[in-house]
Amino acid sequence: MPAKVFIDGEVGTTGLQIRERLAARKDITLLSIPNEQRKDPHARAGYLNEADIAILCLPDEAAKESVALIASTHTRVIDASTAHRVSPDWVYGFAEMDVGQSAEIASATRVSNPGCWPQGLIAVLRPLINAGLLPANHPVSVNGISGYSGGGKSMIADYEQMGNKAPIFLPYGLGFNHKHLPEMKTYGKLASQPLFMPAVGNYCQGMLTCVPLQLDKLTVAPTARDIHAALADHYAAIPGGFVEVSPLEPVQRTEQLDPQSLNGTNRMRLHVFGNDDKRQVLLLAVYDNLGKGASGAAIQNMDLMLGVDPATGL
Repeated sequence: MPAKVFIDGEVGTTGLQIRERLAARKDITLLSIPNEQRKDPHARAGYLNEADIAILCLPDEAAKESVALIASTHTRVIDASTAHRVSPDWVYGFAEMDVGQSAEIASATRVSNPGCWPQGLIAVLRPLINAGLLPANHPVSVNGISGYSGGGKSMIADYEQMGNKAPIFLPYGLGFNHKHLPEMKTYGKLASQPLFMPAVGNYCQGMLTCVPLQLDKLTVAPTARDIHAALADHYAAIPGGFVEVSPLEPVQRTEQLDPQSLNGTNRMRLHVFGNDDKRQVLLLAVYDNLGKGASGAAIQNMDLMLGVDPATGL
């Protein structure tokens, strides 16, 4: 019997992408609430409790409300909001984060879908801290650029209205209190929150996350090759993962760093660049902010929870 899936918030950017990816699936029955009932708690409760998996694509408070509406013991939840990202009662939905993470997701009743920005930082730093190459208290900064679709419907409308007059590169979060910081610290295994400077580019989707490492203060500094090997070993040990590590190459620039190069996929590609004489390393992650950064990750998590190949539909 096909699994029943309800996308609560299917008219938002992430919800629309998930629905589009699931539309052709024969193993899924999509439950869809009439537009006029979307804000009716009683109507939403009926769909939430009928579903085998409810995917929440809502603002934080609305996501909390949806969870409170679920009385059924068989409804499992994937929450794409920030509401439960660091809750100990929820399993974090970055399947490649640890060797056993996909198994935890598969057996979970409550899964928090990762934020787009944190995934890049977690992907490059957590394996290094686990391997003892980088101390948890090492000062970390992270920056990058994302397509304007990451800002949701309002930002998409603003940028599309401005067209070529829109800012090519617009830093934001300049009060250093971005909502993704707790998630970065917790799952990046950092002792303190990183200095985070995100930016929006004048293109729709795709992102590049950059984590520069100044290693000269370490008693024993890992080389770029050490760091690359630790990342490669980590992701090679995870079957069916979507994270790949590019070869370590002494290049000055590469087209692979185009933030739009993995759009429409659930892949994430990691790069390591370094100068061992200067004890400097740059870690980069390229992925689609609406793919691995949002809807693709949600479907990967859903597939794991349903016990099907996590690449199904991706």
